[in-house]
Amino acid sequence: MTTPADKSALAQPEGVGAPATGAMLATAAPSAPSRKTFWSQLRASLAMFSNRKSAAGLIILGVFVLVAILAPWISPYPPNAQHLDATLQPPSWQHLLGTTHIGEDILSQVIYGTRGVLVVGFLATIMATVVAIVVGVTAGYLRGWKSESLSALSNVFLVLPGLPLMIIIASQFQDPPLAVIAAVLGLTGWAWGARVLRAQTMSLRNRDFIQAARANGEPLHRIILVEMLPNLMAIIASSFVGTMTAAVLGLTTLAFIGVIPVSNLNWGTILFWAQQNSAFPDYWWWYVPAGLCIALLGVALALINFGIDEYVNPRLRSAGERARALKKRGIDANSAVTLVRTPASATAAAGSHPEGTTA
Repeated sequence: MTTPADKSALAQPEGVGAPATGAMLATAAPSAPSRKTFWSQLRASLAMFSNRKSAAGLIILGVFVLVAILAPWISPYPPNAQHLDATLQPPSWQHLLGTTHIGEDILSQVIYGTRGVLVVGFLATIMATVVAIVVGVTAGYLRGWKSESLSALSNVFLVLPGLPLMIIIASQFQDPPLAVIAAVLGLTGWAWGARVLRAQTMSLRNRDFIQAARANGEPLHRIILVEMLPNLMAIIASSFVGTMTAAVLGLTTLAFIGVIPVSNLNWGTILFWAQQNSAFPDYWWWYVPAGLCIALLGVALALINFGIDEYVNPRLRSAGERARALKKRGIDANSAVTLVRTPASATAAAGSHPEGTTA
């Protein structure tokens, strides 16, 4: 005698309409995200660097990074090697960028100085960006006295005179290491990024998805890390680029005025020695290469920042897309004259009638 359950089991083919068991669900569930999903997420995260401005800036910055990494192999001489038989020599095949007053090869000093500039710049920027994220996002999400206290802290550091403070702190060390110089620059460079992140976070905390996460009982750290930070990545990237620009300029300024010991070789120390030995303006090969490197690195960071700003600002993004679309069609977007194209059918009809007749 069969029961109703047995009859229903016999009536249905195997695997059709049967309830899924745990083993079946485990087998059916994908074990890892598909490759297509991974590349689409990676493409979306790098969308802010997809325009030509950001690409050009990243290429220039990448060249400087490669020079800093490969300095021992691409430098023709040690940076402090003296060639007393070739002092204050202009550029030549032996010394492509000339020599100093004691015969040091300037090209080698510029190559090794790139390493000091980038190490301090990246360290200071990372420190300042981390502090700006912690203070800015927390102050923007919280309410009451906690938010006001963090906002007041960022306002205090925002109005502090950065250069005198850096001079006072750096002068307390006999031979400050790169980490201390980077910490000083990071300490004086996080306030502006924190203010921008606080304002953006305050506009995000009242959005529907944040309210839904709060209503579901999500903890504070998960709301900030998972819900808010992905929407702030473009602002964080722009703040990172701007902070690095300020850190590089601060480092070269401290080196040029002699606060940083001359043993810490960078582009600023090259300019310091050129100024101390009256290289301006006769021995141009001593100070022009270092100045051009500072300017070129600033241009690269500015291009990256322009590209990120175009991605963040919807008006700039739509204007850029429209200009690129018009350029593909052969139309100058900056032209004051509007190009009128005659349809192909109208042109053909006009060509089929003799001159002076109408259709």
